[in-house]
Amino acid sequence: MNGFTRRAGKRAGIAAGLTSLLVPVTVVLGAAPAQAASCNVTTGPYQKQVEKFLGRPVDGRQSAADCTAIQKFQRTHGITPTMGYAGPLTWQTMNTMLQQKAAGTTPNKAGTCPTNKGRIACVDLTRQLSWIQDGAKLKYGPVPVRTGKDGTETRTGLKKVYWRNINHWSTLYNVSMPYAQFFDGGQAFHSVTKSMWNPPGSAGCVNMRPADAKAYWNLLRNGDEVYVYGRKPGT
Repeated sequence: MNGFTRRAGKRAGIAAGLTSLLVPVTVVLGAAPAQAASCNVTTGPYQKQVEKFLGRPVDGRQSAADCTAIQKFQRTHGITPTMGYAGPLTWQTMNTMLQQKAAGTTPNKAGTCPTNKGRIACVDLTRQLSWIQDGAKLKYGPVPVRTGKDGTETRTGLKKVYWRNINHWSTLYNVSMPYAQFFDGGQAFHSVTKSMWNPPGSAGCVNMRPADAKAYWNLLRNGDEVYVYGRKPGT
């Protein structure tokens, strides 16, 4: 065997050795499902409540199926970390949904939003609900809304719609704010495309689903009153 043949054989042996190392690594990486790797197998403090909300067997113990269901809910609403853990934020979001559902067609049953103002838009921060009423008669809603987060809360009190812009562009946040109706400084009703239950919340505006924001645009006018009350969970 000449020098060239010996060198070529050595290189081939090295290449074969590298290949034998790489193949098992590739197989191992490919065999580990990303979701399983990121799943939190710990039983959360709100395990039973979350299981019941999701229609899972209520045994108070985290399972792989529980984790998958919780992760799906978290991904849908932008709850992070998306680990399938039944923690406080996930349950807080679900509990808000339950309160919204319980409101039914009588969101102002307690009479907190004024019924002596004629046409008025009510915003309940506690339940993250809004509706429009005329006197005591419900005109639209209730609908879920996404209000200000901790530090930029939607301000409470009696307000009035003072400026409307159907295709508003915020130069402050550099974002589109369709169907914007301003009622308190820079705070307004306007549509967004994200989930209404996406935490932690807005910069103070009352975010709405596009169809609801459009309905508010058609029902409200400058001078119509807005009443904001309650306290958003987590603020």
